[in-house]
Amino acid sequence: YSDLHTFELQAPTRLIEWARGNRVCVAGYGQCDGNEILQLIPPPTLLTKETQGLCPERDFKVECGGFSERPVYSLKYVPDTSLLVTSGPPDSSLQVWQVSAEDSDVIKSVSTIATENVTGQSWAKIATISARAPWVLHGSRLDRVQITEVESRKNVYTAAIQGNEELGSLAFLDCNLLLLCCATGRLCLVDTRQPQSLVEAVPAPSAPCSEHWCMGTRHAAQGSEPSSQPVARLSSRGLLALTDLRKTSEFLALAKARVPSPGSGAEFLCVSWAPALEGYLAISGFDGTVHVYDTQSWDSSGKEAEPIFVHKGHIFGGAGGSRDPPLVTVHTWHLQKPRTLLSAASDGSLHVWDWVQPCGKC
Repeated sequence: YSDLHTFELQAPTRLIEWARGNRVCVAGYGQCDGNEILQLIPPPTLLTKETQGLCPERDFKVECGGFSERPVYSLKYVPDTSLLVTSGPPDSSLQVWQVSAEDSDVIKSVSTIATENVTGQSWAKIATISARAPWVLHGSRLDRVQITEVESRKNVYTAAIQGNEELGSLAFLDCNLLLLCCATGRLCLVDTRQPQSLVEAVPAPSAPCSEHWCMGTRHAAQGSEPSSQPVARLSSRGLLALTDLRKTSEFLALAKARVPSPGSGAEFLCVSWAPALEGYLAISGFDGTVHVYDTQSWDSSGKEAEPIFVHKGHIFGGAGGSRDPPLVTVHTWHLQKPRTLLSAASDGSLHVWDWVQPCGKC
């Protein structure tokens, strides 16, 4: 490592989300009442674009917080606002939160976005954007995806898609293009300007019915087409499928990650592209580690890929004894620092780390 910060939270943490002012939002996912939602001020070294060397203050600080009566399984900051949107069991409704002004340290619940109550409908996956207005894209199944204006709770768009597969992930590519990944690995590109428009990518590699998929997208560079960035799909067996949305009939690359089978932990699968390193991605959710890969040399053979770095801090940094080892529940990349990531685990540990780039690499 070139740097490592740790912070201990009071409860298992599932989420990390960057908010305005380089703040970090986290939330708990326990089944009992009183799950914390916190906004943290990162250590000073993370607030500057350049590495500053030694710094006396290395901890996160709690800036404000609140409590959710339900587990928080997904949390998204609404860009250019002071709002957060969360979702979690027992249904697919959304909760909207206001991060209070500087004279208050409270994150308060301000509204609920209700959805049609369907038996067996799970918690909603969510994505946010503020291109035209503060919008949230949400849904738990493929045929129940919609866009809602956050402040007015007005329905803006409902996707007309056949199939009721459970969703693994969804994302805005821009204010018109939506990308949906089913838990089965089915990948759909939807243009909201053409209600009947639906482009499906090459199906995920065939696998057991119990396999679960999620996806990670990378924001396109300013001035480029949203579909110009590759999409990564990750399965609970560790399969990685890269797709170019401009050529959806074939895989850009296929690889197998060197990870154990996740058992019951498939719900924590996470794959994300580095925003400031071309071709790098990270995966987690299989055990107490985070793997970083350089995909630039991958091909379509599907052979096992060698990670360039494995973060094991959650395994060795937790409490000893006979307790089960922690499971990494989520990770995310720093928005400006190329090799800096944040990761959280089931034991409440929050880590920020920066690995040393191997010689000969960019």
